[in-house]
Amino acid sequence: MGKTIAEKIFAAHLRDTPAPETMILDIDVVMCHEITTPIAVMDLVDKNMDSVFDNTKIKAVIDHVTPAKDSKTAMQGKIMRDWAKRHAIKDFFDIGSNGVCHALFPEKGFVRPGNTILMGDSHTCTHGAFGAFAAGVGTTDLEVGIYKGVCSFRAPQTLRIIINGSLQKGVSAKDVILSIIKKITVNGGTDKVIEFVGPTVDAFTMSERMTLCNMAVEAGATSGICMPDQVTAEYLWPFIKDQYTSIDDAVADFAQWHSDKDAVFVDQIVIDVSKLLPQTTVRYKPDQVVDIASLPETPVDQVYIGSCTNGRIEDLRDAAKILRGKALAQGVRGIVTPATPQVYNMALEEGIIRVFMDAGFCVLNPTCGACLGMSSGVLAEGEVCASTTNRNFNGRMGKGGMVHLMSPLSAAAAAVTGKITDPRTLLD
Repeated sequence: MGKTIAEKIFAAHLRDTPAPETMILDIDVVMCHEITTPIAVMDLVDKNMDSVFDNTKIKAVIDHVTPAKDSKTAMQGKIMRDWAKRHAIKDFFDIGSNGVCHALFPEKGFVRPGNTILMGDSHTCTHGAFGAFAAGVGTTDLEVGIYKGVCSFRAPQTLRIIINGSLQKGVSAKDVILSIIKKITVNGGTDKVIEFVGPTVDAFTMSERMTLCNMAVEAGATSGICMPDQVTAEYLWPFIKDQYTSIDDAVADFAQWHSDKDAVFVDQIVIDVSKLLPQTTVRYKPDQVVDIASLPETPVDQVYIGSCTNGRIEDLRDAAKILRGKALAQGVRGIVTPATPQVYNMALEEGIIRVFMDAGFCVLNPTCGACLGMSSGVLAEGEVCASTTNRNFNGRMGKGGMVHLMSPLSAAAAAVTGKITDPRTLLD
């Protein structure tokens, strides 16, 4: 019987099986940020266990509240800096070089097909776009990962989603994943790996694949995953060119991390996106999704473009298509946060930052702050935000605020019209 990609990765990293269906895996990359990691670090210090299993396999960043907004967040940053210094963690990204973790770390080449990756952050599943098993974990598992380089998981069950069709103009990968979550619900992927395959995924860029995998957790999944291929190899080529004679050789090697034809899945769902329309969430769950065109007039107070879901250069380019030559609607606040310094620089060079500023947007440094309601765009009670982020729970961006999740195209359309708007009406 064949294996899924997740089963292959688990088999290649298996350290022990202490109980049926419980697998202890060796971890290739432990990612850390300043919200969850200081708790794990201080507990290790208290236990006289302040060490790291391999400082070359730990990647750390200050990204959630940066620069610090108060004494508490300043202390979280200090704990991270002191810890990174104590253990000579080379890949530590502080203010100025930092970016949103799930955009920065792939950009730096830290992810490879077949890797096992963990982080104390639910959207770690983003890195599955490269054909890796990447999972968000709690503080205890993060602590063990830092100290021993292992983590315990259940034997993987995989839900395969086959995506067919070409997207219409004005429809994006964000609309695809929102429609999938609507279909399978927030519980549809619980305790499963969601494997995204099909012609649509094959045609997606790495940025689009990361958007897909990023929101797998919103369907309850442990991880999202795509098959590594030519697109993956071309993205990673600057980091792997010394390991292969050609991109074709890399693609051939990556094929070992494809699910076998006779692999067994807990379910397979086939979706045709050729007639998919721009999507948005309503209310407070990521599976409460509707076509924007069907939504009654919904004014917005704020538009937020950024995050680990949609803060990459491709996302800013999309938004700029609609914003160029236009201005924010009266009474609407616009905030854009390029996800990394590299994205920021590219947006500067391409004139995209000027487009946002001319439209009236506030351009921020890379940060996660607004997405989880900690800083840099928190909503007041009763306010409504059109957002390219990934989570719309009650109070997510501020107590009493409402978050409508959507694509950068749709968010830009809301910015200039002052209400949630089908972006196709504003595209040439």
